Amino acid sequence: MSPLTGTRATAGLTGEIAGRHALRDALVLPRVMRRPVRFLAALAGGRVAIPAHVGSVGVAALFVATGLYGMSLGGHTESVSQALTTGAGFALEDITIAGNTETSDIDILQQLGLDGTTSVIALSADAARQSLIGLPWIADAKVSKVYPRALSIQVTERQAAGIWQHGTDLSLIDARGDIIAPLTGARHAELPLYVGLGADRHADELEARLLFHPDIRARVKAAIRVADRRWDLRLDNGVTISLPEHDVEAAFDRFYAFDGGRGVLDRDITLVDLRLEDRITLRLSPASLERREKALTLRDKAIKASKRT
Repeated sequence: MSPLTGTRATAGLTGEIAGRHALRDALVLPRVMRRPVRFLAALAGGRVAIPAHVGSVGVAALFVATGLYGMSLGGHTESVSQALTTGAGFALEDITIAGNTETSDIDILQQLGLDGTTSVIALSADAARQSLIGLPWIADAKVSKVYPRALSIQVTERQAAGIWQHGTDLSLIDARGDIIAPLTGARHAELPLYVGLGADRHADELEARLLFHPDIRARVKAAIRVADRRWDLRLDNGVTISLPEHDVEAAFDRFYAFDGGRGVLDRDITLVDLRLEDRITLRLSPASLERREKALTLRDKAIKASKRT
């Protein structure tokens, strides 16, 4: 080989290597893609051995994924999960309910939607608790799963503090004045009655005041909210005590001083008006008023007769 020929070959080789380096520099892949690309190249070149049954497994996985996706779109995931876990021995068979007096067991079970296909595994205890709190009487609930086949439910119910009459409707209310449920039957008929607009929202204020006047509180059968500003108290004997809008405690003090142990509330009267700061007004019953008028007439006749003599 001549020196010229060797030089040309070397130059050609050098040019080819330079071209390869230039092409490599122009096609530099991001780091995260290099390994997948090398694997695909090896797979295409036959340098990677594919295990047996990979295709079958892939097809099966595709069918499973498609089925799961279809269940998710159709909203059947929960029902399928219930069926699978129930068949595996986790069917709900024993339910314990405690703490309920106003809410029946049937109402609780219906609220949770429990039936013979319910699975302990698939049941969400938190979702069940939130569902129970949606019932009128239930203030809180605790739901515990006891594997493999039991469920424990402990509820805390709201306490009725009074009856609120708004229009012709009667509703049970708690100590905060929140409505619990409509009044049905005579089960809670002994509770105090609050009547009028705003009576439910201000019932707790009135109860707090009457705690300091137990003798009067024990006799109150109805509290009537007047123009959503003040209260009229209807007692068990029909006497009404009209309270002022402000300074209710001072009004009670004036009444106690006026009564002086004489039992004014048991007299033949219909109203004790405490709204004015400088006086207490009593309204006589019709029978008492008639007797008073007769007594005044007899007195006037006696005075006239004495004058003639």
